[in-house]
Amino acid sequence: MNRRHFLGSAAAGVGLFGARGVWAQPAVVSTLDTLIGRAHRFIQWHSDVLLLRDRIAVADFSGPSSVPRFHIVDLVSGAITSDLVTHGKGSDPDHTGTLQRFSNDMGSLATSAGSYVTGDIYEGVHGTSMRLKGLDYANSNAENRAIVIHAAPYATPAHLAQWGKLGRSEGCFAVDPARLHEIMAMIGPGRMLYADRA
Repeated sequence: MNRRHFLGSAAAGVGLFGARGVWAQPAVVSTLDTLIGRAHRFIQWHSDVLLLRDRIAVADFSGPSSVPRFHIVDLVSGAITSDLVTHGKGSDPDHTGTLQRFSNDMGSLATSAGSYVTGDIYEGVHGTSMRLKGLDYANSNAENRAIVIHAAPYATPAHLAQWGKLGRSEGCFAVDPARLHEIMAMIGPGRMLYADRA
């Protein structure tokens, strides 16, 4: 797949963050390719609930939270936009900065792997948020666990610069507040979000 990464200000080989996403290291690109391949299969399996199949979001938890792991993939043009995203506290109890495990259990505070369909945008306890519905056995409790996409101050380049890693959510996909509205506009309701690690 030919890919064009939409970048704000980035320098080759240097971890600089721009307002419009972030560059991905070669290892991250490799795992992303693997997950995009998996996502294509899930798109076919869940085609009856996906209103739109032109674009998908892939949360690649193979790497640490210090690298961009939330990728919006245009399946028509091949363009990819990459952003920072958190994982859940229960997925990284010692706060190493890297996801250690997935869980679908109620009260786990962990990230769940699998396919989600994006839902409506609403105002909740975390401000503007996007609902998610888990489509697989591995994330079937997502709605009951209130797993959503929302913004958080601990998911910003500034937090990363200070601490060397992002903070952790309660299982939600938390992103930079400065990027939230563009991310939601690009995903929109009725598309797939696929979360996993290679």
